[in-house]
Amino acid sequence: MIFSQERLDQGAQLAVAHMPHVESVSVGFWLGVGGRQESRRQNGIFHFLEHMLFKGTTQRNAREISEAVEGVGGYLNAFTAEEMTCYYARASAKHLRGVVDVLTDMLLHATFPASEIERERGVIQEEIRMYEDQPAQLAQDMANSLLWPNHPLGRPLLGTSDIVQRMKRRDLLNYRRKFYHAGNLRITVAGKTDLTEVKEMLRPFLRHFPSGSPAMYAPVSRRQTAPRFEVVRKAIEQTQFVVGLRGVSRHDPRRSAFRLMSVMLGENMSSRLFQNVREKHGLAYSISTGANYYHETGSFFINAGVENSKTAQAIKLTLQTVRQLARRAPSARELRRAKEYTYGQIHLNLESTDNQMMWLGEGLIGHNRVINPDKLIRQIELVSAEEVQAAAALLVHDERLNVAVVSPTAELAEIEAAARF
Repeated sequence: MIFSQERLDQGAQLAVAHMPHVESVSVGFWLGVGGRQESRRQNGIFHFLEHMLFKGTTQRNAREISEAVEGVGGYLNAFTAEEMTCYYARASAKHLRGVVDVLTDMLLHATFPASEIERERGVIQEEIRMYEDQPAQLAQDMANSLLWPNHPLGRPLLGTSDIVQRMKRRDLLNYRRKFYHAGNLRITVAGKTDLTEVKEMLRPFLRHFPSGSPAMYAPVSRRQTAPRFEVVRKAIEQTQFVVGLRGVSRHDPRRSAFRLMSVMLGENMSSRLFQNVREKHGLAYSISTGANYYHETGSFFINAGVENSKTAQAIKLTLQTVRQLARRAPSARELRRAKEYTYGQIHLNLESTDNQMMWLGEGLIGHNRVINPDKLIRQIELVSAEEVQAAAALLVHDERLNVAVVSPTAELAEIEAAARF
């Protein structure tokens, strides 16, 4: 991975991955703000703001924005997360200037027409209803709420239908003015280009983009002291459950051990949970693990879809599987397999310009620098079996436990009795 990084005018940062062997280019404009900076009253506003930047500028209407990129064979999109918002596009390298022009036009000149706000309000409310109709997504949102009660991390990124209904044009404009500035801006580009070319294209934009100080966030200060459970009854064919546990931050030196622990437990078909819960006992069609890493905290999740009558059994077996890893270190063979899987995933993911651009952006947002993948691999290589065991041992405490269940039949008392380490 050949990349260049530089701090630009007014505090913005730029990172470019030079990939001369490809014919495309991916561009991302990142703001280091997201759900964590929202008040309870404005929950979901960054997602609403993200939508509105596509709805017209002083130079283009909504259709012309999309046609400017899609009309040359590219694509344009965005996403909002807890600690970042990203607007990105990919196209042939010969259209790099056009792609940059569209993205900078959106960031500088979005007009927020009242008619488009009302139309998009309805679109977002339908998006909220769509996710509420997806049991796996609903269970995940419930688990987040259990993990981070009365905190922005525990609120849905889309907000609620009622909150979205109350949002005003002035609210959107205030949030853009407060947070969309160079102090929060990171720009990443990957493909057939270089730092000099990209800097030259960005100069006119940076002259007009406002300056500011990096956004602050409300830290997680309250410890969990008792297990938490929630069951929602829904007329579905299969029960979905999520086990959520507080983990480590992205800056924690134990992060590499946590990553390997997650691989061993549930990130592929040879993982312990897949083999035990699905293959050996036939209790689930899908079961997987994942981790979220934030500035000062993190979370570890186990997600599963199980037969309704076997929900309690599946939860009990799931927690037993985690406990086994906490009590006994993995074998050298299992540790090596997890490491090789992780290295392979890193290398495979970095083959495309999109993923290179995302890698650069997540590094700048999360660490204020680009993470060298070779250095990361060396850190993972140093992780011992005992450190993986210690990572699992950090989790297996009932006071850290959160279980969210969406089911047509599950009883809260039954779940509470089964879900114990």
